[in-house]
Amino acid sequence: MTRELDYSKLGMRIRQVRKAKGWSQNELAEKCAISMSFLGHIERGSRIMSLETFVSICNALDTDADALLWGEAHPSDAVLNMWNPSEKKTGGKNTDSYSMYIRIMKSVAEIMNEA
Repeated sequence: MTRELDYSKLGMRIRQVRKAKGWSQNELAEKCAISMSFLGHIERGSRIMSLETFVSICNALDTDADALLWGEAHPSDAVLNMWNPSEKKTGGKNTDSYSMYIRIMKSVAEIMNEA
């Protein structure tokens, strides 16, 4: 089954994750080595980015490509274990990561409810 990519929704998801991290468009654009204007077009869905730019955005936002493309993350077991707040192997660092994960997922849920 083939799904059609909705660039407006993709852009909204990128914007939501960026905002959940507390970053401005300029901050994300700098991290991805693209112009702020181009990032604005990407977030509005009015321009299509290259695969290289998409990978750069995923890496900068530290998020799963499926989460941005389709609104569904498919993390591996290793990633799921990283987000487990009951794991205290890193002295509480996972709890901070878990909190960020929850904020991101709430933002994605808001996007999905808008659709």
